[in-house]
Amino acid sequence: MTDPTTIAHLIDRALSGYADLTTLGEEIDDEWSYVTDLSTAWTDRLQAVASDHGDTAAPDTVVVAVDRALQEIAAIEDPHRAIDWLYTFPQVVLLAMGEQP
Repeated sequence: MTDPTTIAHLIDRALSGYADLTTLGEEIDDEWSYVTDLSTAWTDRLQAVASDHGDTAAPDTVVVAVDRALQEIAAIEDPHRAIDWLYTFPQVVLLAMGEQP
């Protein structure tokens, strides 16, 4: 039997994928400041949830939802689309966890 995935572990995985998405979005020079600010704000929000609920076991449905969202952002190759998802992805993760964005 394996240990359940905690909220903190799941958010760490989400933040790793989010960092890759941020790097892709930063390729658009004119949007660099916006991308950086957006990424910082959502990273802080996700880390706050990890801090508040990190030791809680994530339900299987939440793990599946976050994994699916991670698959979606991993498939993004266009930096403009990455910028769109910099706003969307953290909200998907938070909603899957029952948190307000």
